Amino acid sequence: MENSKPTAKRYYHIIGLVMLVFFVISFITNILNSIIVDVKDSFDLSLTSTGFLPFTFFIAYGIMSIPAGFLTEKYSEKVLLSVSFFVMTLASLGFALFPGYGTFSVTLFTLGCCMAVLQVIINPMLRVAGGEEHFAFNSVLAQLVFGAASFLSPYLYKYLVNTENESSGTLGDVLRGYVPENLPWASLYIVFAAIALFLFFYVFFTKYPKFEKTEEEKAGDSSSYWDLLKNKWTLLYFLGIFCYVGTEQGVGNWISQFLSQYHGLDPQTVGADTVSYFWAMLTVGCLLGLVLIKFMDSRRLLIWATVITILSLILALTGSSKVALIGFPMVGFFISVMYSIIFSLALNSVKEHHGSLSGILCTGIAGGAIIPFIVGGLGEMMTLKAGMFFLIIPLIFILTIGFWAKPLVTNKTFSLSKDV
Repeated sequence: MENSKPTAKRYYHIIGLVMLVFFVISFITNILNSIIVDVKDSFDLSLTSTGFLPFTFFIAYGIMSIPAGFLTEKYSEKVLLSVSFFVMTLASLGFALFPGYGTFSVTLFTLGCCMAVLQVIINPMLRVAGGEEHFAFNSVLAQLVFGAASFLSPYLYKYLVNTENESSGTLGDVLRGYVPENLPWASLYIVFAAIALFLFFYVFFTKYPKFEKTEEEKAGDSSSYWDLLKNKWTLLYFLGIFCYVGTEQGVGNWISQFLSQYHGLDPQTVGADTVSYFWAMLTVGCLLGLVLIKFMDSRRLLIWATVITILSLILALTGSSKVALIGFPMVGFFISVMYSIIFSLALNSVKEHHGSLSGILCTGIAGGAIIPFIVGGLGEMMTLKAGMFFLIIPLIFILTIGFWAKPLVTNKTFSLSKDV
């Protein structure tokens, strides 16, 4: 106990670094939701080809999550962070200098691989740097930072694509000067390259404490993964994470295109704003979920949240433009509790190998690749609206988790009842 406070004070610069990393991960990951319509128009893509772009990004998460765990056992945090940010700099600059559909796909895949490595590194760093007794608080703070970045990134996009301000010499004017005139949104990747390069130097010249991982945080050997994969609960919870991330990105990626196609709303203004509100409401909902989970069983909360999410999605897809502008952010609000509940139920449903289980569950982030791609494909064959109705299927699977989940440890609440 005597060492906990000095540790938190001594490593505030590491806490700040972790928060910066969370911000950058979210900022770069979720900007795709805002620019998707511009990308489609710029490269004259079909809905299927457009859906392939988030596929390339999130499939990288799925491919790299488990290997990233093994890399952390072999290399230091400083080495992995430095390499990740340097590669991100090169990838972002590569697209800005040579913009094209193929280059963009490669850039997204590369960025996705780097993000997977960063995600694996930063949580153990946060636990040690801030002290174990403050880890829960710092984790919530990190989620707020993550949500703030998702909320702010569409506004950077709006600023950079706004060519109505003809005054030369502004930052936006300068950045747009480095990319083709018909691709103003590509200047975003110059900003990303600059941010990544700054963090590369920050990481390189920073001193680090020794990060001792708990048993839960260690990657484990290959046998632990095989043991878990033989357990049906592992596969079911993997599907739960897969369905959640797929739904989150399936809504976020297609909001702007849906509003443009069905309601004639400008994707660079109203579309970007609605995407921003979607992520803002997801962040607010996360905070409310932290309170509610203290008063009710997490399984019951998951059931209610999923039912209301399905209703909100149906209203957004079938209602007027005013209803859609409210409905999509409401989807973000009510799905906000799903990820943490599914993840915690999974960890509380097995006795050991939590580090390996976390790696398997994080592989489920690949749902963000597959499900938006399916939505785009269905939109190509039928209509985008029909494609987005497909998202009800993964939501129904998430709903079932609230009924069949049987964790070894239930969440502690102020309620006397512990049954769903």
